[in-house]
Amino acid sequence: MGKMIKCKTCSKEIASKAKVCPECGAKNKKSFYKKWWFWLIILFVMIGAFGGEDSSNHSESNQTIEQEVDQVNKVEETTQKTENTTQVEEKVEENIPTEYKSALKKATTYSDIMNMSKAGVYDQLTSEYGEKFSPEAAQYAIDNVQVDWKENALKKATTYSNTMNMSKAGVYDQLTSEYGEKFTAEEAQYAVDNVKADWEENALKKAETYQKMMSMSPSAIYDQLTSEYGEKFTAEEAQYAIDHLQ
Repeated sequence: MGKMIKCKTCSKEIASKAKVCPECGAKNKKSFYKKWWFWLIILFVMIGAFGGEDSSNHSESNQTIEQEVDQVNKVEETTQKTENTTQVEEKVEENIPTEYKSALKKATTYSDIMNMSKAGVYDQLTSEYGEKFSPEAAQYAIDNVQVDWKENALKKATTYSNTMNMSKAGVYDQLTSEYGEKFTAEEAQYAVDNVKADWEENALKKAETYQKMMSMSPSAIYDQLTSEYGEKFTAEEAQYAIDHLQ
């Protein structure tokens, strides 16, 4: 006896191979998931899904590799440019005459140790009584020395104020003088504007020196302190000095 199933219409048991139910006459249909074409469609869907995912991953992987290659190429290009620049600089350095290099070292010393001005350094380098470098070597040194001329002027101003008790105008004149430090007007102004000095106390110390060393009267000391050809203190600074003399 063959396999029996229930009719989906009248629920009577009928042979599984029967095309119609003998009781109600309804057709005996197989479930769609039991048909071969159903599973064929499922198989194609699964293959398409896996294939699409693999293609997407492959595309992303290729894009990542291309980006990494671009980065490597950029790094290599930058490195090559740096190496080329370094080689050019080394060749330029090799072509600099020894005299020029020596002048630059001297210029650095005069600037760092003696806080000289640009003109002062140049004159010292080329002076017959100084370093006796050629004008070309001296100019190379001036053009290439690493220095802040304003800061040099400030340091000089501090020295003149602290050790010689000079007035503000006196310091400025000394910094810009052709026979003095030879700083530019701008550099000298920066120096006197930024130097930490008590000009009244400087005037008092000058007054004490004139009193002790030259036995001058208060009136004469005042005139010397304010004189255009003397100390060049202001009237207020000079009066402060006179008022505080012992």
